[in-house]
Amino acid sequence: MYFRFKIFKVILLTNDDGIYAPGLWALAQALEDEEIIIVAPDREQSAVGTSITLHNPLRIKEIKNTPVPGIKTFSVEGTPADSVILAIRYLARDKVRLVISGINEGANLGNDVFISGTVGAALQGYFYNIPSIALSVGSYKNPRFDVASKFAKLIVRENLLPQGFLLNINFPNLPLEEIEGVEITRLGVRSYMDEIKKGHDGKREYYWIVRGEPVWDEIPGTDIWAVRRKRISITPLRYSFDFENFELEEEFKEIFLRLRNEEEKGRDSRV
Repeated sequence: MYFRFKIFKVILLTNDDGIYAPGLWALAQALEDEEIIIVAPDREQSAVGTSITLHNPLRIKEIKNTPVPGIKTFSVEGTPADSVILAIRYLARDKVRLVISGINEGANLGNDVFISGTVGAALQGYFYNIPSIALSVGSYKNPRFDVASKFAKLIVRENLLPQGFLLNINFPNLPLEEIEGVEITRLGVRSYMDEIKKGHDGKREYYWIVRGEPVWDEIPGTDIWAVRRKRISITPLRYSFDFENFELEEEFKEIFLRLRNEEEKGRDSRV
């Protein structure tokens, strides 16, 4: 059964980079004409995955002065997953029609999705049978959010996603005119050589887990392969984690073409 957004009312925006992260507010600005609620962690929460706080109370704070005025905004002293659960079950009173997590600074590719707080937040929406999207841009340095935010706006406008759908979308950190297209992908293999650094604080020893440089396995058809070739990677993360028989492939490619056409018309009007 396909899910038409008008059944419910609210789009939930969240992330794992924290309530004031620029990617979150770029997304909010693109969707400000929609009915939105923002519920996100009060601080950076990368790599917490699907972690849920069960052994401590959670606190919610309404944020009044926000970068995009007029949007109900709340910070949570908890994880991205906590934020989504509180939003769906309490703050939005089960009126959420779509969950969008991001826009994350840095790609979430391959094995990253299993520890990603961005994907972990979207996964909570999926658990509630709500269509959910995780958005990431493939750079920590000077990330561009314009293409991802406009792409999200078109997804919302077209009412594309069926009920209980989860997508992980990664964007090359490039202007739209340099992006080569859209690929429907499967998860690749991206692993890290973790290091353990030992120290002493004067009382006892401590240890830091330090992520090393990722090792990429560029297999055709995977998310890593697509992004490294300047393409937008859309990975369906349903129970099978499988991209085969993805019925919306042509619709997403059409969205990309429409986005590029709108960009070219806007550029012509400014000349």
